[in-house]
Amino acid sequence: MIMAFIIVGGVLGLYMAWTIGANDVANSMADAVGSKSCTIRQAVIAAGICELAGAVLVGAHVTDTIRKGIVSSDALTSLPNVSEHEAAAMLVLGMICALLGAAIWLHLASWFGMPVSTTHSIVGAVAGFGILSAGWSAVQWGKMGQIVASWVISPVAGGIVSFLLFKLMTKFILGSYRPARAATRYGPFFIFLTFFVITVAIVFKGLKHVIAADSFSWLTGYSALYVAGGVGVAAALISRWYLRRNLMVYGKEELEKQLHRVEKVFMPLVFISSCTVAFAHGSNDVANAVGPLAAVVEVMRTGDVSMEVPVPVWVLALGGCGITAGLAIYGYRVMTTVGSKITEITPSRGMAADIGAMMTVLVCSRLELPVSTTHTLVGAILGVALARGLGAVNRGVVRNIFGSWLITVPVAAVFTIVLFLIASYFWLDTIMEMMPS
Repeated sequence: MIMAFIIVGGVLGLYMAWTIGANDVANSMADAVGSKSCTIRQAVIAAGICELAGAVLVGAHVTDTIRKGIVSSDALTSLPNVSEHEAAAMLVLGMICALLGAAIWLHLASWFGMPVSTTHSIVGAVAGFGILSAGWSAVQWGKMGQIVASWVISPVAGGIVSFLLFKLMTKFILGSYRPARAATRYGPFFIFLTFFVITVAIVFKGLKHVIAADSFSWLTGYSALYVAGGVGVAAALISRWYLRRNLMVYGKEELEKQLHRVEKVFMPLVFISSCTVAFAHGSNDVANAVGPLAAVVEVMRTGDVSMEVPVPVWVLALGGCGITAGLAIYGYRVMTTVGSKITEITPSRGMAADIGAMMTVLVCSRLELPVSTTHTLVGAILGVALARGLGAVNRGVVRNIFGSWLITVPVAAVFTIVLFLIASYFWLDTIMEMMPS
């Protein structure tokens, strides 16, 4: 019977990962697809490889039982007339319901093509379980306040950085009288910036769990910046040779042809930066998203409620495979919304949005400011659109996206509450009998 519940948790974890792929990961590749830098099939294959590699090779192998500390474990174990054994059973059932509640909301959001935060979905779901099982005081409202703050911080910061970056790109290259020659002169700077940010993102966001385990202890602090700078300089030097060879001959062509050739130069950069976002997402968010499944496995094995639990490799692999399947089957809906419905995306705009979003997430993470990668990327695309004027923004789509962000936490919480009420009535006693005492 214990194995049966673990299998049920595994199926729900797979479903949760599927919905993450359909929504969250689709965001990361939206710029590449929207700018026609790659096809949907190529985006699915590349993102699948990057997500799975990030999750299994360098993913977090320890995760907090109760997502992001949003609910205190003491609130469960200290309930009057509730034994620790019963609290553990409630946690198992609550995490299963939280997985399903968050997954249902992500599925609905993906159906409507709305990009929402996976983290906020699971946080809302766990908060709903905490409120129902231990009362309002069980929820860490300071943490919830940080989440609310991220609704503003993430898109605004991402939008400002991408706005400024695209304005610079327009001033020095795209708005030039001879953009092909201007790209030869100023393009290496933007390529340096791209590869510098990508390398920093891989180190601080993608490899942080491996570095923490001392496998790459030398790759910390300023050393990481030196490595990123070296990669950026190498990329800039190579790009200068490439641009001079491939763009100088178009310097006297019609303006439209020059712009077309310049945009083609940015295509590989959009694809690479999108893959980096996917890799970083796999290394960080997959383990956290399937963390409730890890909690189910550990609590059913030991019968104890602990703040942190190990994440088995098979759970990470399950999450990575589920994410890839969700992206392949359902991700086109969110890709279409983010990549083409907010504003028209070209390779240069896509690159500015990706780099702006990554820069924002990195800086805010180092400053310990709450940010959502999904919200930041959408804000970055808005920033690029606003650089061309308010008329470039599809305000109806933006309004719907913002509305979906506002209801994510409460809707996921309500779904989980309803599921937990039903599940506890039928199965709480059964789980208590199966668990080790």
